[in-house]
Amino acid sequence: MREELEKMVAAGKIDQRHVEPLMQLTDSGFCMHRSWGFGRIRTVDTVFGRFTIDFPGREGHAMDLSFAVEALKPIPKDHILALKASEPDRLKQLAATNHLELVKLVLRSYGGKATLDQVQQALVPEVISEDWKKWWEAARHELKKDGHFQIPAKKSEPIVYQAAETSLHNQLIEAFRSAKGLKARVAVASEAVRSAEDLTGVEPLAAEMISTLNKEIASHQRTKPDVALEAVFARDDLRALVKLPPEEGEVTATSIWRQEIIFADVLDAIPAAKQRRAIESYKEANPANWHEVVLLSLNAISARLCKELVTVLIHDGHMAELKEVLARLISQHSASSELLLWLGKERSDAFADILGPEVFRAMISAMERDQFNEKRSNRLRDFIMGDAELLADLTAAADMDVIRDVTRGLQFSTVFDDMDKRSLLARLVKSHPSVQSLISGEQTKQDNALLVSWESLERRRAEYADLVQRKIPENSKEIAIARSYGDLRENHEYKAAKEMQKILMRRKEELEAQLIRARGTDFANPRTDVVSIGTVVHAMDLEGSRQETFIILGAWDSDPDQGIISYLSPVAQALLNKSPGEQVEFEVHGERHHHRIDRIEQFKGGTMSKTASAAETPESVSAH
Repeated sequence: MREELEKMVAAGKIDQRHVEPLMQLTDSGFCMHRSWGFGRIRTVDTVFGRFTIDFPGREGHAMDLSFAVEALKPIPKDHILALKASEPDRLKQLAATNHLELVKLVLRSYGGKATLDQVQQALVPEVISEDWKKWWEAARHELKKDGHFQIPAKKSEPIVYQAAETSLHNQLIEAFRSAKGLKARVAVASEAVRSAEDLTGVEPLAAEMISTLNKEIASHQRTKPDVALEAVFARDDLRALVKLPPEEGEVTATSIWRQEIIFADVLDAIPAAKQRRAIESYKEANPANWHEVVLLSLNAISARLCKELVTVLIHDGHMAELKEVLARLISQHSASSELLLWLGKERSDAFADILGPEVFRAMISAMERDQFNEKRSNRLRDFIMGDAELLADLTAAADMDVIRDVTRGLQFSTVFDDMDKRSLLARLVKSHPSVQSLISGEQTKQDNALLVSWESLERRRAEYADLVQRKIPENSKEIAIARSYGDLRENHEYKAAKEMQKILMRRKEELEAQLIRARGTDFANPRTDVVSIGTVVHAMDLEGSRQETFIILGAWDSDPDQGIISYLSPVAQALLNKSPGEQVEFEVHGERHHHRIDRIEQFKGGTMSKTASAAETPESVSAH
């Protein structure tokens, strides 16, 4: 190949300086492009002066040799990227049987050191396709015991391979002594605890670490209480490991918590893995009022930390106080976006009596407040947009007036752009069709209306009000209480309350659909030349030669005991728009009836009982 390239130089097709780089690319057969990534060189054409290279999504890409020298970096054949392309089965075998060799191969590919992220990116998913965490834990344990690998305490620092073997004990003590700052020493001390079973002579190592930690804890307890707490935990773990007694006058978690510090700020600064332990230590330091401080802190911490604190509160029997605080913050629209994010994600039956449309309105207020204060976090907004069921769940039990208020609030909110706003409004319409007219500005079509008496309309409204103001809230409380009893598989109270919830919600939907269509009327001035709504019809049953009376009123006014039938009933539909003297047929309870209309008169409420008594047969008043 070199001879061919030299000929190209002589012909003026490439420069002499290009020969060595092109030889490296040709010999390795693999390369890296700054934009297209890893590539495999398939052919070298010295006649036309070009490579043919397979890049991801660019198979068979042709590249001029002169351009390739500038754009490509050769990748050695033993590099992990090249081996993934040329020997994938071998690498998978190593992943299964020889963790050390595979990691060594990756580190060697990156100059003897690589961060954990780099190792993961190199191996997943082509080499390790399942459960990376489990694989790495096993590999990490082997690496620590081997003595050739330096495993840093921080993930951001590189794993290093060194030819000279260093015992794990010496690695840890050297890392501890050279660590910069208390937090770095805590990380090494914690690593020593995790590696205890692989260490020899752990007692002197632990003793040195404990002594050093105690000195630095004392100097950090006021200026960095969160770091001091972490150090206390690491020190106590080391002491428990080697069964050493406490040093006289040493700083404890209790003494740190009893300083003038803000609980929420300290807890939020502690790593997630140690927050539960920090909470428990705070409880021990303040057994009388810890829960009061925790409740006050809920509005000043992250959603993830909210979950931790709430779990502890509920476990220790403070659910009632928790709900009281949540309800107050929500009703006052002072709940933080992080607290509401946790509540929205939680959304369990344990909080069924708190979750409602006011939560969504509080979310909008929190986001508007963050916007005003120029907070850049969009976590709550992203959650709202990503959870397609949130709006439906929060407004399921709300009455129509409240849902309309939520709709208007959403329409005027500035925290969503137009596209997101339209998406949320569409979700509301899907759950509550009654708000469609509010959004579109169009009224419900009149031909879809239900004509009803004012009395029956008031009855339906009263039923609806009782449903959303009493029955559904009571059911939500029953669900929350039953949920607190524990195991849901044998919790009959919970199952019964959830079944009743379905019934109540179904009835609420039915009433909303009816009420949005309802048009109240007093049936004044109906047409009497033909049968119409609001008339009394006197007719002759031609088969039985009996006189019968039908009072045709609104959709919800059927009352068999008084001879009243709904205008939507089959009998009324057969009679409507017919004149005196006309004959009609209709079916009642599977039997055909043949009647002649004799007289039509206007219905008057005062004559209801009188006209009802004129009905001669059960069939005449039950045909609705």
